[in-house]
Amino acid sequence: MIKQLFACIFAFALISTAAVSGPIRIKDLVEFDGVRGNDLIGYGLVVGLNGTGDGIRNAPFTEEIMSNILERLGVNITGEQFRPKNVAAVFVTANLPAFARAGGRIDVTVSAIGDAKSLLGGTLIMTPLNAADGQIYAVGQGTVIAGGVSATGDAGGVVQGVPTSGVIPSGAYIEREIDFDFGALAQIRLALRTPDFTTAERIERAINKSFGRGVAVMLDAGTVQLDIKATRQASAAHAISKIENILVEPQRKARVVVDQRSGTIVLGEDVRISRVAVSQGNLTLRIEEQPMVVQPNPFAAGESVVVPRTNVSIQEEPGIGLAELSEGTSLSEVIAGLNALGVSPRDMIDILKSIKAAGALHAEFIVR
Repeated sequence: MIKQLFACIFAFALISTAAVSGPIRIKDLVEFDGVRGNDLIGYGLVVGLNGTGDGIRNAPFTEEIMSNILERLGVNITGEQFRPKNVAAVFVTANLPAFARAGGRIDVTVSAIGDAKSLLGGTLIMTPLNAADGQIYAVGQGTVIAGGVSATGDAGGVVQGVPTSGVIPSGAYIEREIDFDFGALAQIRLALRTPDFTTAERIERAINKSFGRGVAVMLDAGTVQLDIKATRQASAAHAISKIENILVEPQRKARVVVDQRSGTIVLGEDVRISRVAVSQGNLTLRIEEQPMVVQPNPFAAGESVVVPRTNVSIQEEPGIGLAELSEGTSLSEVIAGLNALGVSPRDMIDILKSIKAAGALHAEFIVR
């Protein structure tokens, strides 16, 4: 059984989720209300490219921002024909983490928005990064590490990865802090990443067992509310530091997730299949055109004529026979059974779809 399971995993790229061995920390199951990052965005210029920048004629906004930067530096280029190929206009994005302080550094991502061929070796010029409220929270600058490489010649070229996008590790300084007084909170909500009534109830019970009744109250399948004062801790931060390390065994829904593009199948541990029979085969229809040229006899009047000839054949390739899955079949039995029948990943996806349509697959079926 185990050999068949691993053969199916490696031969058919079938991934199965294993049972959760032991409980999991609350910090890995929930998000704490208010403890979140904020997205930042900016518009800047990358310079120092080796002729792989924007074509100014096709990207006039690059010339505009370049002129603005040079004018701020005291260089007047009004009326000049400035057509460099070593600059590129980019969007700069970053995430300002929770409790980030002024003077700290964060990573930034740089992406070309014009027709630049590559950002490899370029340098991002000082770029303000704004949040949704329009305020500047960070300023980015530094050397771009591109995610690919490109090379072109007179008759062709090659591109590997995405050379028009890159990152700058620790490429932005935090200039403004988010105004949020976490210590003043009297109540904090825990938002489950995967809402489930059973898991929420277990979190409530585990917290109340550690701190006493009334500290945690389950509001719904995705929310557990904490009373910070009832924890009798010095501050909200002290209470959260103890609560987030409490162990809880989560409850998961039975799910089957398939990716048709890659042929990947992921089945949850609790997937069950009722009694059902499966038969699968392939039918191949082949049509082959073999036209024939018919010529008149020597010294006879007439013209050459093309006579159409078509060969049509139908071939039924050997598939799996009629296989029966018994009541309450488990995950490992399904995998071993389909593997023993020699089913490919894409055929296996079609079989699972049909079993679900027949009402015999007792799990949430997700197709990506």
